[in-house]
Amino acid sequence: MTTIERILGLKHFTGWHMLGVLFLFFGTIISVNLTLAYYANSSWTGLVVKNSYVESQRFNDVTAEKRRQAALGWSASTSYENGVFSLDLTDAEGIAIRDAVVTALIGHPVQDRNDKTVTLLAEGGARYAGDVMLESGIWNVDLSVTGPKGEVWTHSIRFLVKE
Repeated sequence: MTTIERILGLKHFTGWHMLGVLFLFFGTIISVNLTLAYYANSSWTGLVVKNSYVESQRFNDVTAEKRRQAALGWSASTSYENGVFSLDLTDAEGIAIRDAVVTALIGHPVQDRNDKTVTLLAEGGARYAGDVMLESGIWNVDLSVTGPKGEVWTHSIRFLVKE
């Protein structure tokens, strides 16, 4: 009596038994792969830009714009509490940036179904805030700031909302 026959409790392990084992083995692997493929295809597409060639032609302009924004030296820190998303916006010397127009696009990192655009209003000092309901989890915020002198600054921050 072989080990397989002892494990399966069979008197004789025939070719039909082996065929059944093969179907179960490969059937499990194929069903898991199909399930994973379905969930991968029905969630985030992974598409970042519609046409990578066109975006590559803009590379130098985008890089120059990012360098200009980095030269401003602005920084932002975020917080979320009790349905209020807030942002502290300061310049290179740590001085509050006042009278700015601040828009925040808040969404999950891997899907765009729950994205919310919020206009943050000045609350005094460096603080800007807006009401938005967020579930617990990891979120991204894409900030778009137009400063008091017309400067444009964009910045992305990832933050965590705890229960």
